[in-house]
Amino acid sequence: MQPKFIAISEIIIKRIKEGELMPGDKVPSENELISTYKISNTTARKCLLNIESRGYARRIKGKGTFVLNRTVEHQLVRTLGSISSTRKGFNESLIAEGYTPKNIIIEKNILNDGISSDIMGKHYIIDGAVLKIRQLRYADDILMKDETRYISLKLCPKIDRLSSEISYFKTYEAQYKLKISDIKQTLSVDILDPSSALNNFEVEKQIPIFVLDSAIVCESEQVIEIERSFYRGDKYKFAINAHPEYNLNYSFNPDK
Repeated sequence: MQPKFIAISEIIIKRIKEGELMPGDKVPSENELISTYKISNTTARKCLLNIESRGYARRIKGKGTFVLNRTVEHQLVRTLGSISSTRKGFNESLIAEGYTPKNIIIEKNILNDGISSDIMGKHYIIDGAVLKIRQLRYADDILMKDETRYISLKLCPKIDRLSSEISYFKTYEAQYKLKISDIKQTLSVDILDPSSALNNFEVEKQIPIFVLDSAIVCESEQVIEIERSFYRGDKYKFAINAHPEYNLNYSFNPDK
């Protein structure tokens, strides 16, 4: 008969293999394992160490144990309609999956006349001064995402003075006390040509890219943020959360 910590490890690993726990998700903590399986602290600790030693997860001191990315060719998996995924942000998600993130800001300025975007057939507007910040997002020195955010300075004054390493979503909630009521997302696909002005990925041949347009809306129906980002299609997979924490909305246009 196998030790109890091995048996419980196999249950957790099965959840990872079946996609119930995605890369970057937090696996049950020691206390949760103790409560669920009625085991000792030692057994719970052995369980987590076993999962980590077999390459399925990684412990981050002070934060917990997170599922590592084991997909073919190390494609990153991102979940649409997931409030927890959005809240974690790019850097935290990569670190949890075992990558080293790096950000390079290529544009940061204030637009005094606001910004607007069409998402899911609706016009979203941020009035007044807007922070525009465009960053190149890397994982282990590979450019993964070309990200542009437009953030309301009316709702988030002086956010332009904060580090770009932050999770903006967490900052809206924690520092500016904004209650997020909705996130609208549209995902489309395109082909990036090496000669394109958009080719910050520095590829020498055509590659597919995902184009994500999104708007974050607070309870007052004001738009906090509009985002338009390009993801390397050969490095990403997108999943859909059918049971979001909030009533998130998304659409996917494969023909755009």
